[in-house]
Amino acid sequence: LAFIDRARGQLNARGLAYGPVKVGAMIEVPAAALMVDVFLRYFDFLSIGTNDLIQYTLAIDRSDEQVANLYDPLHPAVLMLLAHTLSMAEKADIPVSVCGEMAGDPDLTRLLLGMGLRIFSMHPSQILKVKNRVLKSDVNEIAPNVRKMLRLDEPGKLREALDKLNGVTAS
Repeated sequence: LAFIDRARGQLNARGLAYGPVKVGAMIEVPAAALMVDVFLRYFDFLSIGTNDLIQYTLAIDRSDEQVANLYDPLHPAVLMLLAHTLSMAEKADIPVSVCGEMAGDPDLTRLLLGMGLRIFSMHPSQILKVKNRVLKSDVNEIAPNVRKMLRLDEPGKLREALDKLNGVTAS
C-alpha cells in the first residue's frame, strides 16, 4: 500500500491525471483469513485462493501423493475460514471472489452460494457447469441449510449434508 501511495504522490506532484485504482488482497493463508477484519480496512476487494488456503490450513502438500488424499475442501477448518472471511466482508460491504478448484466445482457451488459468495473465478471449462448450478439454486432456500452444515464438525457428515443440499440421494 505504501508503494501505491508513493506512486499517487508522484503523479500528483507532476500534475498528471489518473483514475481511481482499486486495490485488493488475496486470502490464501489461515492468518490472512483470521485477520480479515484488518484487511477490510485497507482493501477494496478480496479474493480467496482456495487451493493454497486448503493446503496451508491442513498442512497438506497436495502434490505429495503420500498425503494428497488428506487434502479436503470440506474440512471443517477450511469451511470455517471461508465462512468467516465471507461474513466479515459482507458486513463491511467489500466484494469477495473465490478462485481455485473450489470455485469451479459444481458440487460446491450451492455451498459457496449459501455462505454468501457471489463472485466465482474458475477455469473456462467449468463455467457452464457452475452457471447451470447457480441458475438452479435459490439462495434464500440454501442459506439456512448451509448455516446448519457449518455447525457440523465431521467431514463425512458434511459430505452427506452436501449431497442433500445438491439433491443427491443414496442409491
